[in-house]
Amino acid sequence: MIAIGVPAEGKDEARIGLTPETVKKLVKAGAKVTVRSGAGLRSHFFDQDYKDAGAAIAKSDADAVADADVVFTVRRPELSLAKSMKKGAALIGMLDPFSDAEGLDALAKTGVALLAMELMPRITRAQSMDVLSSQSNLAGYKAVVDAAAAFERALPMMMTAAGTVPAAKVFVMGAGVAGLQAIATARRLGAIVTATDVRPAAKEQVESLGAKFIAVEDEEFKQAETAGGYAKEMSDEYKKKQAALVADHVKNQDIVITTALIPGRPAPKLISKAMIESMKPGSIIVDLAAERGGNTELTKPGEIAEYESVRIFGLLNLPGQVPVNASSLYAKNLLAFIEPFIDKENKTLAIDWEDELAKGTGIARDGAIVNAMVAERLGAKAGGAAKADPRAARAPAKTGTAEQAGNGKKAPAKESSAKRQPKGDTTP
Repeated sequence: MIAIGVPAEGKDEARIGLTPETVKKLVKAGAKVTVRSGAGLRSHFFDQDYKDAGAAIAKSDADAVADADVVFTVRRPELSLAKSMKKGAALIGMLDPFSDAEGLDALAKTGVALLAMELMPRITRAQSMDVLSSQSNLAGYKAVVDAAAAFERALPMMMTAAGTVPAAKVFVMGAGVAGLQAIATARRLGAIVTATDVRPAAKEQVESLGAKFIAVEDEEFKQAETAGGYAKEMSDEYKKKQAALVADHVKNQDIVITTALIPGRPAPKLISKAMIESMKPGSIIVDLAAERGGNTELTKPGEIAEYESVRIFGLLNLPGQVPVNASSLYAKNLLAFIEPFIDKENKTLAIDWEDELAKGTGIARDGAIVNAMVAERLGAKAGGAAKADPRAARAPAKTGTAEQAGNGKKAPAKESSAKRQPKGDTTP
């Protein structure tokens, strides 16, 4: 029987890796599930809910994971948790594989197999396992809701006997999953919405949501996409024209949402200090890339900064501020991921390390980093496994679009048997 353990997350993380709903399905599949007491409270899941679903409740994290074949987490756990696990067990979660090389290496040396959900291959059968999309969707929504709550003015146009209240103007930079949800949410709240992205295909997606697309639409832009739907490198001349257009547009906006992240690197600076100085007093910027330094020159990660009456929201982990929905979606992603690796006859864990899912997400096994892409970015050397194909892994941009970065590149995806069908832009 496969044993699954779920520890409590750190103080800054309200989400949890399993919900009572997914526990029930795993128990039905023959798994023994153990959840740390109180682990689900911040997502409003009580111990009794887990018990009713068939899980056992452990008094400590160590007890929850000691006998587990698989441990589900949201964030990368402390080294002590991995040391409490048995060697060869699988630790699955959003492990932030491009940060803290020493910490990741220490986790790997415990002998625990590490699988990072951020590196899920972009293939059709992995869509239901895509944690970046499920969490980025909520981040885009929360960004607009937070901005609307702090804006101190109404978002929709209102016509009254005393006069007309003009609609607020919202500008979304990056039309990935987070960006598209931000557009949709702002539109529902009645704002006038514009958006930009370097990919020509994004124009149709933006306009389908009722927003206006902002870009220098010259001949170079029209040819800025490969046959596979990926962005090409833009010339320096085009970049200057686009930057000038954005700078002129930003000064008239009330709310700006930025979503650009580059995996394992500092976030690109899309909004300069001069642009912020040009904005109207009371304007708001919500920077979804704050955890990597931010998309503005004045972002302070984890804080709300203010400069000349413009507030820059650099708050972290927006999906974690909608923990009930975020946990439910994340738990379903994990369930979909682990199900193919459960031997239906013997009810045991049977990870096929040659399978694209395991190959793409697996970053450490048998005490060493085995993912060549991760090893290269961390300045290490991969060993013990075949070289991972970086094209097969989704760039781990948690809430933004890597395409918004300086070079505008997006690595082509490797598909197995069927191409992933686009559902808008699937890059969060």
